Amino acid sequence: MRVSVGQDSHRFDESELNKKCILGGVVFDTAPAFSANSDGDVVLHAVTNAVSGITCRNVLGRRADEMCQAGITDSRAYLRTALDDLEKQGFRPVHLSISIEGKRPAISPRVEEMRASIGALMGLPAECVGITATTGEGLTDCGRGLGVSVFCVLTVE
Repeated sequence: MRVSVGQDSHRFDESELNKKCILGGVVFDTAPAFSANSDGDVVLHAVTNAVSGITCRNVLGRRADEMCQAGITDSRAYLRTALDDLEKQGFRPVHLSISIEGKRPAISPRVEEMRASIGALMGLPAECVGITATTGEGLTDCGRGLGVSVFCVLTVE
C-alpha cells in the first residue's frame, strides 16, 4: 500500500464568461469559472497530483501544458493520464479523502454527485470517496471567496 497527499488551488476569474465552475467533474452555476489554462477543476487537479505522488510522474505541469496546447482542457483527461501511469506500475486506488476550502460555491448540497463523479473516474465506489468542505472561518483568500483550495489523501494498493 502507498499513501499520497495532493493539493491545488485556483482563484476565480470573474471576467471569464465562456467557462463554467467545475469541481470534481460537476458543474456549479453558482460561482464563476477558475483562472486556469484548463477547465480549472481544482478538485481533479489535487487528485491528479496525489496520483503523481504515488507514481513519481508529474502530470500537471509540462504534460498538462502540452495537452492544453493540443486543445485538451478537460481535467478528467489529466486524471486519466495519471491513472494510466498508476495502472502501469501495478497500483489501484482503494480510498480517496478530499478536503475543500472555499466560501463559494456551496459544496454540501452536491457532495453525493461529486462522490459519484470522482468515484467513476477513479474506478472506486462512491462510498470510498470522502468529501468534506469548509470556509476555514474566512482566514484565507479561499475562505473569503476569492477561490478554492483542495487537499486530498489517496490510498492505493
